[in-house]
Amino acid sequence: MRVPAFWTEPDFDDHESVSVIRDRASGLTAIIAIHSTDCGPAAGGTRFWHYPDPAHAMRDALRLSRGMSYKNAMAELPMGGGKAVVLADKKGTKTPAMLAAFGDAVEALGGRYVTAEDVGMTVADMVAVAKRTCHVSGLPASDGAAAGGDPGPFTAMGIYHGIKAAVAHKLGKTSVKGVHVAVQGAGSVGGGVARLLHRDGARLTVADVDRNRAKTLAKELDADLVAPDAIMNVACEVFSPNALGAILDDEGIARLDCAIVAGGANNQLARPEHGALLAERGILYAPDYVINAGGIISVTLEHLARQDGKHCDINQVRKRLAQIPDRLLAIWKESEASATPPDVVADRMAQKLIGR
Repeated sequence: MRVPAFWTEPDFDDHESVSVIRDRASGLTAIIAIHSTDCGPAAGGTRFWHYPDPAHAMRDALRLSRGMSYKNAMAELPMGGGKAVVLADKKGTKTPAMLAAFGDAVEALGGRYVTAEDVGMTVADMVAVAKRTCHVSGLPASDGAAAGGDPGPFTAMGIYHGIKAAVAHKLGKTSVKGVHVAVQGAGSVGGGVARLLHRDGARLTVADVDRNRAKTLAKELDADLVAPDAIMNVACEVFSPNALGAILDDEGIARLDCAIVAGGANNQLARPEHGALLAERGILYAPDYVINAGGIISVTLEHLARQDGKHCDINQVRKRLAQIPDRLLAIWKESEASATPPDVVADRMAQKLIGR
């Protein structure tokens, strides 16, 4: 028997299933990775991205789906972990036929995977996918008091809570007023985090690969603006990565001049050993899948409410988001007591919760 290539990937972690979807009629190529359904149906968004090497797409799907297992378990949600990746061409071509084919692929899994927005996918895209499957969330809310739609603002709110907890734990400050935060990413999540911190009087430096977006945000918040490749060099108290992952490698960590790393990007650590490297430098790390759980909390509660024919009360989402600091604090205390990096402590907690 020929062993599938993904079985030898270092990020393959006894995934329950990995589906490669190819729809010739629409041009869709996608991967749906289900890591664990121990706690419930696998939940995780769909990423639409151009990968020069398809192997990178597989690696992303494997890492992100495992992260969703840990994220959902640590957030005490009745969901397992999964992730989908749609391989975009260089032009980012996305058609109704492709979205329909993707919806059919999700439907074919029979409810084992529930999808939602992620990088490159919008609320409108999810509405299109929902025409072919009911196993989708992140749909528009029809009631202003209900959760739904873009989960980005909820992710940002959870990160904001987490940053405040990190500042209190590491710096002994009860407020972020005057605290210098370097925010990488000015999109829905990064921009949301920056606005919430600005409201509390934090000093901000921002950067984004979209220069105009970063410039607009900097002007709005009276923040300093730096080039994308300079944000990790900024001398600050908190570095908040809210773009793509794997930036905390040997080189990236060596560039940091901060006391805390706390942001929403998934899979921030390039490899497991980089959590220890942060700890050796005395930098407090907020495990990404714990601090950035706000979005999945929102879409999961929305999905569960829809199943019952109800609207998801936004106050219930906010209540769950406010619990993120307590989870981080428990991780940091155990980390200090056991001299174990926070990412390892979090992984062990999550693995226990999913029966591994």
